Amino acid sequence: MLLAADAPPQTPPHTGGLLLLIPGTAGLLTVAALGIALLLFLIIKGRLQPFVALLGVSIAVGLAAGLSVTELFGTVQKSAAVSLIESGMGGILGHVAIIIGLGTMLGAILEVSGGAEVLSARLLRLFGEKRAPLAMGVTGVVFGIPVFFDVGIFVLAPIVYAAAKRSGKSILLYAMPLLAGLSMTHAFLPPHPGPVAAAGLFGVDLGWVILMGLVVGVPSVLAAWAYSAWIGKRLFVGVPQDMMEAAEESKAAVAAEQRASGTAPAERPVSPATVLLIIGTPLVLILMATFSSIALDPSTVRSVLEFFGHPFVALTIALLLAYYLLGIRRGWSRQSLETVSTSSLKPVGNIVLVVGAGGVFGAVLKGSGIADALADTFNDVGLPVILLAWLISVVLRVAQGSATVAIVTTAGIVVPLVEGQDLSQAHLALIIMAISAGSIFASHVNDGGFWMVAKYFGISERDTLKSWTVLETVLSVAGFVAAAALSLVI
Repeated sequence: MLLAADAPPQTPPHTGGLLLLIPGTAGLLTVAALGIALLLFLIIKGRLQPFVALLGVSIAVGLAAGLSVTELFGTVQKSAAVSLIESGMGGILGHVAIIIGLGTMLGAILEVSGGAEVLSARLLRLFGEKRAPLAMGVTGVVFGIPVFFDVGIFVLAPIVYAAAKRSGKSILLYAMPLLAGLSMTHAFLPPHPGPVAAAGLFGVDLGWVILMGLVVGVPSVLAAWAYSAWIGKRLFVGVPQDMMEAAEESKAAVAAEQRASGTAPAERPVSPATVLLIIGTPLVLILMATFSSIALDPSTVRSVLEFFGHPFVALTIALLLAYYLLGIRRGWSRQSLETVSTSSLKPVGNIVLVVGAGGVFGAVLKGSGIADALADTFNDVGLPVILLAWLISVVLRVAQGSATVAIVTTAGIVVPLVEGQDLSQAHLALIIMAISAGSIFASHVNDGGFWMVAKYFGISERDTLKSWTVLETVLSVAGFVAAAALSLVI
């Protein structure tokens, strides 16, 4: 690490643990380096669940940095002592968990009702056969907003199969633009857990994250679509017939199961305009609230806009719209709505816990003084914070594979670097975009998304590296360049 020659010696707030052997700033930086190395080892080599790894490393780092048991866990009896673990977990989940839960249920209703498939088919007809790859890309962007990445693949892959089979061209020509759209929204836009968690850690309004996510995401996905067109014409991959048959059998089995239980939705197709209304409502409300706080003086109108534009309220409104327009109005029972909503929340537990553990890691870094030591050191290096944020996120992403882990861990390291700099909400949102861009860099064999893409679209590992891995890298670099360029003027 590079330290300024004339920098005054830093006195750490604690002197126990590893600091007994290596005192001062050097000891704190050593603890940070060992902690991050241990985290990566546990996740990559030890195959330890990321939530457990983050929580365990947070405790180990705290003890190594000299934190007391009381500081880490509080006391058994009621006292004024504040537990860093509880405050770190509760501080981030109080904001994030509600948004992830509402967004997940909204995506599930869109998926099960057939809204995703209907709008995708309409876009294919609108763009025509020659521009079908572009239609798939737009579909990925539109449905990537409310739907998680893996759900988007599950729902939209049959349309990719059909388009590739009809044209006789490489499936990459249609799959890669779709995947680019899904990946871009997953990385840059709420209600996906990465940007939402980072917004909570940085204290940035989601309206700014949405706005900067769109501004940064659009040029990024355009660059990725350009690469998709190039690789799709040079690398032929046939349609996986077994996946087409399995998808059809699965849909038929689910439909039969629903009818047997009396919860099958009506057969009447969903209107594409209805789906767009549901997806667009929370985005418009949140953006209106953000700009009202800038353009309007305190007033009743501003209070009303801020109320309806709060993410909790905006997503609740969108979910209720989906319940009525896609469910009740089309013959769904209340039991069906409850079943779909409850089932959709089962996979969310892992995401919420990982995000919460990331908040704990950040709280321990700050409470132990490590965060301040890192901030001083990085400031002495002289690189812009936005570049450091992207580089740290890239290293964590490539090393351990999970985009969410990369984002929450990087945010915990970077937040102290920007404290006291009086940066605007817009600039902080751009730093979040840089972190998010780094979190999708070079998806490879340690990333579950890599195998999902390879197996679901019948692509060999070698060709997946040539197509999907490079596509993610293009998205990451383009996103960082866009965020860094904007940060020079905002």
